[in-house]
Amino acid sequence: MLILSRKKGESIHIGNNIKVVVVDVQNDQVRLGIEAPADVDIYRSEIYHSIQKENLKALVNQNIFKKK
Repeated sequence: MLILSRKKGESIHIGNNIKVVVVDVQNDQVRLGIEAPADVDIYRSEIYHSIQKENLKALVNQNIFKKK
């Protein structure tokens, strides 16, 4: 894991086409802005994990139905 320090208004670049900007910092909360191409999916980690769990469940159910 790469750990960086950034201040409000500063940014980092990921590859050639993703930019993450620190929009605001208040107390223990940081607001980030992300500029990326439309074909790049961006999710909060809890949403990402939920999607992965549902995809796995669907795959398991699909395999069960194929065996019958």
